[in-house]
Amino acid sequence: MTNDLTDNLFSLIKSLSPSEKRQFSLYVGRIGVNSDSKFLNLFKVLSRQKRYDEELLLKNTNITKQQLSNIKAHLYKQILISLRLNPAHQSIPIQIREQLDFAIILYRKGLYKQSLKLLDKTKATALAYEEKNLAYEILELEKIIESQYITRSIENRAEILIKQTEELTNLNQISSKLSNLSLQLYGIFLKMGYARTEEEATAIHNYFETNLPEYTFADLGFKEKLWLFQAHLWYSFITQNFLNAFKYSSKWIDLFNDNKHLIPVHPVFYLKGNHYLLESLFYLNHTSTFEKVLHRFEDTLKNPKIPDDDNIASLSFLYLYENKLNLRFMKGEFHGGETLVEKIDQKIKRFKGKIDEHHIMVFYYKIASLYFGDGNNKKCIEYLGKIIQNKSLEMREDLMCFSRILSLVAHYEAGMDYHLERLIKSTYKFLIRMNDLHEVQKEMIKFLRNLPDVSPLDIKDEFRKLHATLKRYEDHPYERRAFLYLDIISWLESKIDNRPVADVIKEKVNDYAR
Repeated sequence: MTNDLTDNLFSLIKSLSPSEKRQFSLYVGRIGVNSDSKFLNLFKVLSRQKRYDEELLLKNTNITKQQLSNIKAHLYKQILISLRLNPAHQSIPIQIREQLDFAIILYRKGLYKQSLKLLDKTKATALAYEEKNLAYEILELEKIIESQYITRSIENRAEILIKQTEELTNLNQISSKLSNLSLQLYGIFLKMGYARTEEEATAIHNYFETNLPEYTFADLGFKEKLWLFQAHLWYSFITQNFLNAFKYSSKWIDLFNDNKHLIPVHPVFYLKGNHYLLESLFYLNHTSTFEKVLHRFEDTLKNPKIPDDDNIASLSFLYLYENKLNLRFMKGEFHGGETLVEKIDQKIKRFKGKIDEHHIMVFYYKIASLYFGDGNNKKCIEYLGKIIQNKSLEMREDLMCFSRILSLVAHYEAGMDYHLERLIKSTYKFLIRMNDLHEVQKEMIKFLRNLPDVSPLDIKDEFRKLHATLKRYEDHPYERRAFLYLDIISWLESKIDNRPVADVIKEKVNDYAR
């Protein structure tokens, strides 16, 4: 028995709710002979274990070591069948597949008219819920039946089926190309972050234009439009065109609002759309609109149309709490965030295995930034250390780079400058290796390197010089990306004016609101 299957079985059992466990017991017990079956006994023992213990498992069951592998595989399959029968998991796609299975059984029984009638009804449901791949499968079976048993129920039946197949084939091809483009752009963003140079931006533009398929917008269905808006959104984020990101995330949400019956079918995409709308507003610094959309999003999560399952629960946590942190940054509310951080840490532990490393590291960076804004530099360094010391993290090179930059500043602020020179050298080497040593980073490192030699009487002049230098890059198309990660301008102004950085940011928020 492979460790993978053992881990998969154990984690599947641990993911079951009490009601799902009861249903499984009822499902197994429907046949009397199963009541003392080995796989049911295995289920009961594994349910009680906190961690997988094979020795204890064999001791508490009448299963031999030689039998264990096959019984685990059988148990895994039976749990999945039980879950499939659970009304809570009866989604539209599952219902359509079930009806398709029934139609295949009727066809094999030679009950062609019954099969075709069921297929026609199921096809209408598939098309209504934009399940075009399933609709295509249904059409293929319809053609098989018609080719051997001409029903003559509808005139020109063959021509109708051929036309429907051609239309679906065309839309499915466009959908496939758009989903591929969206996924590729998302992968680029996870790996690289925002475009760092004009060459990178040009390469992304060329890639986007080359891989964008030809289409007529009026002919696109829900799925095709969804992938199209996603592809545009990722392209906009990578090129730092946040106005366009707002435009396409708004189109994304409007698409669902125009097709409300598809929200329960594609709840993940609906939640993602809301998240990226908020992220666009965050980067555009539209605080009041952001706050309204965030409250609306919280209400959306309570909507009974949104399925209540582990996947939705983990995504809801991810999107809601990331944006709660963002709202604090936008309003300059750095103090008093300990309760929020504690909740986030608890939920990260709860959803461990359901949230990828990338998103956890984003949380850590935002928490570090929150502590930095509150002047708690040691806690800031602690959370940045979780990112810097993560050797398995291969995503978001920019996040790893700016974690090191912020760590340098936090070490200086905390008075922990006794090994600042060593940190500066290692950060410098890291940035060169990542091809991320740009003007803002160069100026920051040069400034921090020279600080030990600056007289306390001249320190403010040095802050002013750096502030004047960096202000020139605030609107630079590629250098400004540094300020998306670290509001170094506000930090410098706080040092120049001898006041907390939170006060500087709050003042800017109020000025912007006026």
